[in-house]
Amino acid sequence: MRWEVSTQINLLLGLVVVLLAALIPLGTLYYQANLQAVATVDGQKIGKEELYQFMARQNGQQALDSLVSQKIVELEAAKHNIGVSDEEIQAELQSYYDFYGGEEAFKQSLAASGYNLEQIRQDIAVTGKIEKLLEPRIVISEEEMQTYFEENQADFAQEEQVQASHILVDTEEKARQIEQRLASGENFAQLAGENSIDTASAANGGDLGFFGRGTMLEEFEEAAFGMQVGQVSAPVKTDYGYHIIKVTGRKEAQAADFGQSREKIRAALFEQKAQAEFGTWLEEMHQQYEIKTFLDV
Repeated sequence: MRWEVSTQINLLLGLVVVLLAALIPLGTLYYQANLQAVATVDGQKIGKEELYQFMARQNGQQALDSLVSQKIVELEAAKHNIGVSDEEIQAELQSYYDFYGGEEAFKQSLAASGYNLEQIRQDIAVTGKIEKLLEPRIVISEEEMQTYFEENQADFAQEEQVQASHILVDTEEKARQIEQRLASGENFAQLAGENSIDTASAANGGDLGFFGRGTMLEEFEEAAFGMQVGQVSAPVKTDYGYHIIKVTGRKEAQAADFGQSREKIRAALFEQKAQAEFGTWLEEMHQQYEIKTFLDV
């Protein structure tokens, strides 16, 4: 997106002198605010204004275009009474939790990436509004669904999977101690939270979620797939240490079925078409809105 900013200033010399005298204190305050340090190197300050200018030069245009697009989405959604409910946001969040092996594991992953849950909730809300705005423009035929299914059957087949929890420790002695405590009736999830050095799963009672073959280390996988639901393993050694594994669920392999996969197929096709349609829709919206930008780099 290109823009021009034009400014015309016509002041009498005497008025300039008067205004300058009045504005000097304000200008000083503004200058001092912009010199507020965000870092120092041997006492030399790097000010907020310097940081802003650097960031604006690096990716200011892209960031500004994204904000303009988001504002257009918000205005159009309000115009058409489109919103995203807390229930819809929570449902989407739950799919993230399931993928990452629990809420705590997901939050830890977010923290490691510099994000927080509120930012994700906002992103989900914006994405939901975009989908609802584009929905009337997207048509998915039965023929398209059938073709997509035939070309992607492997994606809709269910492989054999197990759901397991584990307690990972660094020595066999520690693993044997935990094994004995479990045999005496202590709670697996509690022991995982207190002892497992796999902190991501420990925060969720050791739960690793469902996984198929070829996902875990060979020794771990061989043990997990060889167990029944509810069974707890003896210590299993891998390169990471010693695992005590509990199988908590199992899904048998199933061939792809078009009828059972209809919603997933429709969702996949909708996502494809929405990505392609969004650019066209956004360009149309740009023509309808008066957009002025004043990025100073």
